[in-house]
Amino acid sequence: MPQPDYAVVVPTVGRPTLERALRPLLAADPVDAPTEIVVVDDRLEPGPLPLPESPLLRLLRSGGNGPAMARELGWRATGTEWVAFLDDDVEPPADWPARLRADLAGLPGDVAGSQGRIEVPVPEGHRPTDAERATLALRDARWITADMAYRRAALEEVGGFDPRFTRAYREDTDLALRVMDAGYRLVRGDRVCAHPLRSGGRWASLAAQRGNADDVLMRRLHGPRWRDRVGERPGRFRWHVATTATLAGAVAAAATGRRRLAAALGAVWLARTAEFTWRRVSPGPRDAAEITDMAVTSALIPPLACWQRLRGELRAARLLAGESRIRAVLFDRDGTLVEDVPYNGDPEKVRPVPAARAALRLARNAGLRVGVVSNQSGIARGLLTREQVDAVNARVDELLGPFDVWRVCPHGDGDGCRCRKPAPGMIEDAAAALGLRPRDCAVVGDIGADVAAAAAAGARGVLVPTAATLDTERHAAPETATDLVDAVQLLIDAGASNRAEGRVWFPFRG
Repeated sequence: MPQPDYAVVVPTVGRPTLERALRPLLAADPVDAPTEIVVVDDRLEPGPLPLPESPLLRLLRSGGNGPAMARELGWRATGTEWVAFLDDDVEPPADWPARLRADLAGLPGDVAGSQGRIEVPVPEGHRPTDAERATLALRDARWITADMAYRRAALEEVGGFDPRFTRAYREDTDLALRVMDAGYRLVRGDRVCAHPLRSGGRWASLAAQRGNADDVLMRRLHGPRWRDRVGERPGRFRWHVATTATLAGAVAAAATGRRRLAAALGAVWLARTAEFTWRRVSPGPRDAAEITDMAVTSALIPPLACWQRLRGELRAARLLAGESRIRAVLFDRDGTLVEDVPYNGDPEKVRPVPAARAALRLARNAGLRVGVVSNQSGIARGLLTREQVDAVNARVDELLGPFDVWRVCPHGDGDGCRCRKPAPGMIEDAAAALGLRPRDCAVVGDIGADVAAAAAAGARGVLVPTAATLDTERHAAPETATDLVDAVQLLIDAGASNRAEGRVWFPFRG
């Protein structure tokens, strides 16, 4: 039986534990090793990220847009049958690559994903604190991308990760539910991955209330019973609403001079808060510090949860019922606007593709700004000078311009810059130069790196295939068009439709 090929994608925020996550992958026997390992640096301002030298390893940047976007950029940059996702703080054992291959081998076509078992060590010398119990819950969580492998075809079919989940919370659950909605099964493998026990800090439970906003989006996308499908018990939000309402009533009664009512409601609030505190204290170490922290946070959590829920409702309404925001189209240069002449430094060789002028005229007449974002690795390779590239760009501008913005990446594939597509830097910079957000822009190109860069930036990506476009890139593209005119018309028509129907365009849905 042929062994399944797989790539590993590891989003990181620069944790020092990254090296431990990568070590067994790089040391694996070639028979079991991944085809490639893609590390996606998701820090807003990337700094040094020491990585071992390996031909398997590739570094991409995702610009601090969250783990969903980082994973999306990572898997779309690969071409394997399976993509395994690991977090940067897990500790796979030495046999993890071999056991992953064994888990994937022979899976029937209706199985789209395999989850590894997560082991979290129990604290020594004391019962787990409230924050530690939150980490221990990972042992029973379903379909979390701390260790989850997906079949590429399934990711392509459902459109990958949803970047509207901007935190490390619910983005993996959302993907799993969409995969199952598409008719696939998800299974648990036999491989094991260790996850360190995190204390989270004294106020971790307050920060965790931001999850209430993400839960709103889950309910809007998957219905009110989505928790049942992932084996999760209902949350305590209704309890928090009642507690917060009691506190608000007590404050209002006191402000209007109704002291008895204020005292009665205050007593109810105090009793509810005490019950909540004990519920959180009783399974833990019950030391003075933990009791104090639980008492303070138990008083703050109910109103904070309500605030985050309201915030989530407003955000979800905006995301799901807004207008199209496409105000600019950023075109790839070579193979898209002009014929692809490898490492061209001669302006006389510039030839626009047949549909370029008509497409640009259509875009400008529709009020769209237009720009160019182009990888020019010939500079880094010593095959071109920046002056030659600028001269060619000037010729393109003369024949097809004027363009509102130009961005060029002079780096090579291994330089680890934030601008080289499929990284989002050029799209982000071009949008900023136009006074827009990346989500206000669309990117039109002829290869997968173009639409992947759009996805990483939160822009809309449209692929216009040519002879250079790979079949895997065609299948993975969120949207395709037959030529440049068709691509621009697609953007104009979608904007009109969204305005008429009150929809917002979402970048990973074809």
